[in-house]
Amino acid sequence: MSVLSARIRQRREELGISQEELAARMGYRSKSSITKIEKGINDIPQNKLEDFAAALETSTAWLLGLEGGETAAVPPGFDPIPRMTRVPLVGSIACGTPITAEQNIERYIGVPADWHADFALTCHGDSMAPTIQDGDIVCIRRQPEVEQGQIAAVRIGEEATLKHFHRQGDAVVLLADNAAVCPPMIYAGPQLAELQIEGRAVGLCRGL
Repeated sequence: MSVLSARIRQRREELGISQEELAARMGYRSKSSITKIEKGINDIPQNKLEDFAAALETSTAWLLGLEGGETAAVPPGFDPIPRMTRVPLVGSIACGTPITAEQNIERYIGVPADWHADFALTCHGDSMAPTIQDGDIVCIRRQPEVEQGQIAAVRIGEEATLKHFHRQGDAVVLLADNAAVCPPMIYAGPQLAELQIEGRAVGLCRGL
């Protein structure tokens, strides 16, 4: 059994997840694929290594046995490989469902665990440029309230938008960085019932 196989099994057991659950996270049809990997029968393709690290909430370096703990030394001028975790990338949102309901999820992506993100959204349009560009993936930490001016994921009916969140008296104002594309969105009175804060933006992935 290789170091990689042994560490996959070790980390899976530390997290208390079954082979079936790990197989589901990795997109395998059955647990037999995980069984064969943990026994060293099947090799892991290089392009799957980061996915395993994310699914097991660790780093590729740890899985490969290149570091013994969380704070392995790295040469000056280099950044250590961060621990990764997987979060759902949400697409269209079905009316009346939680934003991370199964039918809303396009796929899972690996992001740094230190972000403490719960899900991710793909940005469409230029309303938040240059901060957030069209096609960027923004990671969201679920929370019911945000601080004044923070970028929030706000659900409006069946859509989710990323905007700077402001409260002005009894009204809520959602501000874009690019006002020429998207003027201020103001909600007051009965309109407030349409709004639901899904969380705060905590990380951005570009070029995935």
